[in-house]
Amino acid sequence: MSTQVQDVRTAGRGGTGGGTWSLTWYGVRTVAALELRQRVRSSRWKTALLVWVVVVGAITLLSSGALATVNRTGTDPVSRGPLLFSIVTVLVLGLGLLVTPTLTSTAVNGDRAAGTLATLQVTLLSPAEIALGKLLAAWSAALAFLVASVPFLLVALALGDVPVAALPRVLLVVALLLVAVCGVGLGWSTVAARPAGSTVLTFLTVAGLAVFTPVFFGIALPAVTTTEEVTVRGFDPDQWGQLDVDDLADGHPTSAQCTTYTAERAVTHTERTWWLLALNPFVVVADAAGTSPGGAEQAAGAGRLDPLGTVSEDVRFLRGGPADVLQECWTEDASPGAFGPERERAGAVWPYGLAVNLMLGVVGFVVAVRRLRIPQRTLPRGTRVA
Repeated sequence: MSTQVQDVRTAGRGGTGGGTWSLTWYGVRTVAALELRQRVRSSRWKTALLVWVVVVGAITLLSSGALATVNRTGTDPVSRGPLLFSIVTVLVLGLGLLVTPTLTSTAVNGDRAAGTLATLQVTLLSPAEIALGKLLAAWSAALAFLVASVPFLLVALALGDVPVAALPRVLLVVALLLVAVCGVGLGWSTVAARPAGSTVLTFLTVAGLAVFTPVFFGIALPAVTTTEEVTVRGFDPDQWGQLDVDDLADGHPTSAQCTTYTAERAVTHTERTWWLLALNPFVVVADAAGTSPGGAEQAAGAGRLDPLGTVSEDVRFLRGGPADVLQECWTEDASPGAFGPERERAGAVWPYGLAVNLMLGVVGFVVAVRRLRIPQRTLPRGTRVA
């Protein structure tokens, strides 16, 4: 405690005391160093990091071994690189979203309950310096878990068929998502009076982004589905009597030919709700990874199973909405141009999702700074002041 008080006094002499949003590197560094020093001394943080490495390493080795066994015994071998890279990426992001909320969700109300927050607030350290120092410390701790996962991502990369640029893209986007979660947790730690309450609220926010967004997308599908008159490429209803079912089952040509006509069909306008999926951190990482530059369908044709690429391609299709021509021409003898224009993929969705996640983190940080100002007019009932 004496070292902490001495560091805070030194920071106070180096601070400006110029207002809520005044920032100095010395003040931010001092708060971050105090936070990191407490975490490094904590045996729980070291244990969590060790468990993280063991879990990620074990799942990586088991997945690699299982894929190798499938390739040896199967008749249609697939490339292990993209599949293993997807497994490890999803695992690292999922565990990161579970661990990171605990790093900042008690950063403020936990110190207030321990009686150490007032020591920082009465110095010349500004609220912005205190909040930013705590945010950087929590983000650094989260990045330690991410860095510990890099060797396992390199193992997947070494198996081939994964663009080298996918690794830095994944690491950068995951790191930005983690700092967003840190900002959200920091904000809740200043709003909730009890550490347990802020932790629950942070986990609910993360769950809303990672779990509830696809649920809401599915719930919204009936609302954006309407019966419309569309252009169809297929067998005209008048030609159904000419179809030979046995010939179709055998893949033989039939006398009926695909034509273009207008008919009523149920059309789902996913271009109105795609943004719900874009908010999902897993979709953001999958779309930003770029593991299948030529498209997931082309990768599958080459024996490359790429879940990240498949998610990216599907979400971009959903953003594009329904096709201009509904394809119902499924005879094998159709010429290459018989199917009409193909459904085109829309642009990338990850910049929008990442921007919203970062905006939530910024909102949490701003709330934390405002709630750290002194004197406070009102405090939650039962809140400890010093």
